[in-house]
Amino acid sequence: MFTRLSGQVVKRPLKQWVNAFMQARGVSGTAGAPQSNTKAIAATAAVATTAAAGLGYYFYANPIHANMEEEGLHPPAYPWSHRSLFGTFDHASIRRGYQVYREVCSACHSLDRIAWRNLVDVSHTEDEVRAMAEEFEYKDGPNEIGDYFERPGKLSDYMPRPYPNDEAARAGNGGALPPDLSLMVKARHGGCDYIFALLTGYVDPPAGVEIREGLNYNPYFPGGSIAMARLLYDGLVEYDDGTPATTSQMAKDVTTFLAWAAEPEHDDRKKMGVKAIIILSAMTILSIWIKRNRFASLKSRKFLYAPPK
Repeated sequence: MFTRLSGQVVKRPLKQWVNAFMQARGVSGTAGAPQSNTKAIAATAAVATTAAAGLGYYFYANPIHANMEEEGLHPPAYPWSHRSLFGTFDHASIRRGYQVYREVCSACHSLDRIAWRNLVDVSHTEDEVRAMAEEFEYKDGPNEIGDYFERPGKLSDYMPRPYPNDEAARAGNGGALPPDLSLMVKARHGGCDYIFALLTGYVDPPAGVEIREGLNYNPYFPGGSIAMARLLYDGLVEYDDGTPATTSQMAKDVTTFLAWAAEPEHDDRKKMGVKAIIILSAMTILSIWIKRNRFASLKSRKFLYAPPK
């Protein structure tokens, strides 16, 4: 180590640098510090490490969180067909779930991220989807004279909203804003389990729990009080395929439909993953065989030394 003194570079031992640093910090001793100082420093580090670990464990294990989704009754896990590694959506259930959404949920909730074309070859045929889209009028324009006009829906249109804006939605629901359901399965803690449990979990409030007027008790909803009343009752809709429209069946179907709406590429992604696994496995086996075949002659060669006679 070196230092500059009176214009000259003077060599200083490392031990002097350590002593100067420790004195500046208020620690007495030399590079060969007494054992008591070393133990004190080690004890301080151990206490700091223990405190940091304890604080981290407290925030990890503490059941009180800032996220409201962590509160309330946690839903049970249900055996959804699309949850397995190679499982896909039940497309018949998606078709029935869209019927439940259209006849029950669409009166309040929007589905802004789903276009009519997304239903083609998933739950309905192209002609069926085109006919459903034409049942609604969409504002378009301007035309050649600069006026806006109403036209029947097309496959490229997105599903219509029940209210023109959020203020109208709040006015029609007692001040509560019905959320958009496009990504609801992804947006809620518990996903499909939470949606199904919420739709089927309406019960009378327990003793001692007061619910304000206009609210309903649902233990799966954070806080327990929810503005949405129970909407699914046995026989509420009539399925085209003859499936009994029980409350649990309708909740299962509309939950499957919303899971598909949140991830329409789910089935294609899994199919692509299976193809990738098959191709990569075949290429791995082929590369191992080529490597062993190419290097077999090199690894089996013998070098002989024939000294000159």
